Amino acid sequence: LSISVLLKFEHPAGGYKKIFETCEELAEPLPATVTGRIPSFLKGSLLRLGPGLFEIGDEPFYHLFDGQALMHKFDFKNGQVTYHRKFIKTDAYVRAITEKRVVITEFGTFAYPDPCKNIFSRFFSYFKGVEVTDNCLVNVYPIGEDFYAVTETNFITKVNTDTLETLKKVDMCNYVNINGVTAHPHIERDGTVYNIGNCMGKGATLAYNIVKIPPTQKGFFDVLSFHISSFGMSDNYFVFVETPVKINLLKFLSAWSIRGSNYMDCFESNEAQGTLFHIARKYPGEYINDKFKGAPIGMFHHINTYEDQGFIVVDLCAWKGIEFVYNYLWLANLRANWDEVKKAAMMAPQPEVRRYVIPLDIHKEEQGKNLVSLPYTTATAVMHADGMIWLEPEVLFSGPRQAFEFPQINYKRFGGKNYSYAYGLGLNHFIPDRICKLNVKTKETWVWQEPDSYPSEPLFVQTPDGVDEDDGVLLTIVVAPGSQRPGYLLILNAKDLSEIARAEVECSMPVTFHGMYKP
Repeated sequence: LSISVLLKFEHPAGGYKKIFETCEELAEPLPATVTGRIPSFLKGSLLRLGPGLFEIGDEPFYHLFDGQALMHKFDFKNGQVTYHRKFIKTDAYVRAITEKRVVITEFGTFAYPDPCKNIFSRFFSYFKGVEVTDNCLVNVYPIGEDFYAVTETNFITKVNTDTLETLKKVDMCNYVNINGVTAHPHIERDGTVYNIGNCMGKGATLAYNIVKIPPTQKGFFDVLSFHISSFGMSDNYFVFVETPVKINLLKFLSAWSIRGSNYMDCFESNEAQGTLFHIARKYPGEYINDKFKGAPIGMFHHINTYEDQGFIVVDLCAWKGIEFVYNYLWLANLRANWDEVKKAAMMAPQPEVRRYVIPLDIHKEEQGKNLVSLPYTTATAVMHADGMIWLEPEVLFSGPRQAFEFPQINYKRFGGKNYSYAYGLGLNHFIPDRICKLNVKTKETWVWQEPDSYPSEPLFVQTPDGVDEDDGVLLTIVVAPGSQRPGYLLILNAKDLSEIARAEVECSMPVTFHGMYKP
């Protein structure tokens, strides 16, 4: 089913609850039943990461980002496909399983019983004796020859991508003075990884660091110094979007003494601040002092960032307003009946795909007029009397409570470049029920969806001799709870989202967030 109009699917049967249920790891890979033909250029593996254990004994985890990390792998070999999965043996996981209770505080789940040791990490593991979660359930990416599973703390976990065995935990604080890194790094064509982290600046303020990991190194890092989930990188610039949601340090410190406190209690919004756009040059690494500001949004994912005729074009997935979207990702909300799910989403921030355009060449005398002269966008940048430049976006996609999220592009060829296509997971009132393609130049959309089927982030793999930007396939994992084989890998043609093949297995799978194709 591939159509340009957006069909609104309803989910009264509540099959989506299955993707938030605990599952077992597998002793060995399962063979998949293939329909259609697996493209011959797909060799290697699709790796995906997400939560797989949602309670321990009778103690539940409460938030979507708390379930313990499970790594999934589909292997392609001679047109055949196998599926394997293993829990990542993080300290958080191993201790929880051994002690049969939640031992380390996660995002929305407080661990008893020692409030003095167990507060928070995400940012301030400076206060020694604090146990920080190493539950790395968000993404997996390569550094040099190695592969690491990551979340947004200072711990990353090295994984053997063939056997899915956990190799070792790496504390990035041992290499550079940072606390959290984002789970959404940028990787240059030569394999250099850039990420952004934060460290304590003067007077307990946060400073942001850009971490550079050269490809040849067996480990880490150079640092260029000057809540973050993702950042933009063009050929010559970094763009970092600072949303109004902040972590309140005082609340964090007082959370030590409060039984039942967790990271989620420490986020708050500064409505007056709006959204700040920070720009830094890559070479030499330096911060650009112009102040760029827009109306308040929440944001987890940049789509792409590129330079054009003296402007930086920044495409991202926005949630309008100052409320923190994570407030709507409690498992109790997501597992509710469909009418309740819809009611909760009515209250939540509204999703939108936006394009911001940032002028690089700024003259003080130009206040009051639009500085953006790119012919193809309606985005504006206007200088105010105090020198601050106010950014208004162009809307690339908007549908009520229909989000285009977990965006992907042809990153190898068009990351940081002027591009045309984005692929995303369509969230219907926060429930993932379709795969979308968006032409960012014409705003045309394509959709793949089937009733009671719940896909995940689509990864783009280019056809080896492909010429066009969208010559390739999309790989996504779909859960179809009613079926005899309830989990499958789906391969779509990136041109029109028509189905090429699927590989079904006889077990269900929980939700996954991010992943990678490893040739």
